[in-house]
Amino acid sequence: MQPDQSPSLYDRLGGVYNIAVVVDDLIDRVMADDRLNKNPAVDEAHHRVTPPGFKYFVTEMVCWAAGGPQQYSGRSMGDSHRHLRITEDEWAAFMDDLHQSLTKFHVPAAEGRELVTIVESTKDAIVAASPRSGPPPA
Repeated sequence: MQPDQSPSLYDRLGGVYNIAVVVDDLIDRVMADDRLNKNPAVDEAHHRVTPPGFKYFVTEMVCWAAGGPQQYSGRSMGDSHRHLRITEDEWAAFMDDLHQSLTKFHVPAAEGRELVTIVESTKDAIVAASPRSGPPPA
């Protein structure tokens, strides 16, 4: 790091170990959240994908997006979520889960806002443009 550069979000969050702890809690919340699992496609995905694998990819992605040395190796947000037909209400439930995890681990407000901004930047690729009706898009 150059002397005139401020630390990355990754560094300010404490690196991979601290990020992994928050992601671990978040994914446990998401996997058990009835607000999300009422969507049959999400519920099925939560039973098909193992929590440790899901936690790995989310940790890798958050570290990468926060400026860490990790490279995200998973599928794009659109490819991994489009078929789930996630609604605005389900997105709001997910964001509530995120805020609960950030609060639980006392993530400082400024860093929490930056992390929320990163997550919000994925919304268009994750949330379905219309309510769940009819077959999912091809």
